[in-house]
Amino acid sequence: MAADTANPSSPRISLITVCWNAERTIADTLRSIDTQTYDDFEHIIIDGGSKDSTLAIIASAPAKNRRVLSGPDGGIYEAMNKGIGLATGDIIGFLNADDIFESSDSLGTVAAALQDEAYDGCYGDLVYVSNRHTDRKIRYWKSRAFRSGSFARGWCPPHPTFYVRRSIYDQFGRFDLRYRLAADVELMMRFLEVARIRTIYIPRVLVRMRLGGATNKNVQNISRQNKEVLSALADNGLKVSTSMFWAFKIVNRLGQFLMRNRSQDLSA
Repeated sequence: MAADTANPSSPRISLITVCWNAERTIADTLRSIDTQTYDDFEHIIIDGGSKDSTLAIIASAPAKNRRVLSGPDGGIYEAMNKGIGLATGDIIGFLNADDIFESSDSLGTVAAALQDEAYDGCYGDLVYVSNRHTDRKIRYWKSRAFRSGSFARGWCPPHPTFYVRRSIYDQFGRFDLRYRLAADVELMMRFLEVARIRTIYIPRVLVRMRLGGATNKNVQNISRQNKEVLSALADNGLKVSTSMFWAFKIVNRLGQFLMRNRSQDLSA
């Protein structure tokens, strides 16, 4: 699925990168963005006031479609909300400073999917990779088409692959800052389960995500995030069985590791 960059109906994408002291990985992220074949996008970087060489690395890779805002903020989700406020594109998505696109046509694939105005958003698959070796797959997060009640069963799309129209944020709100580790899950839950926006699933890997982010860097944060997800379900009026939620989460996580092994076998 590829988008025609000469087609005037192709949507303009606002791609937002949030970073703070990301000198070790930001160059890879910028490189994967700057090699995208789809060029009708703006890149907005929200930096939390980095003290290392992050800003210098960004300055060494200028692009006419890139804007940088640097200064203290209240954390990743507040920074994401700042980015949404600056976005001028038809579609908004995120690529964090330790993530990279799977291929040079990832944005083109998103644009092609959302040329159809019947859809409000889209998402695809993601692979977790080693911090040091981004070609080493650890987990394969294979998603699927949304079905009502999925979030109560521990399911959600990979947020780094989640793109929605800017009008959806205008209508249904941004990230809820009450959630420190699960505001992305709550937002997708609110959009899909409550607002019932129309999404299309893209059955291919769009993003490679390094292990070690805020939510998956240790068992304590994983547990806290899932407790926040349970709170978000209740806050959004969605019924959930806590025991079934945890059971589905364990099964889903195991499936991601098994899928990793299968995908490696197929590519060998």
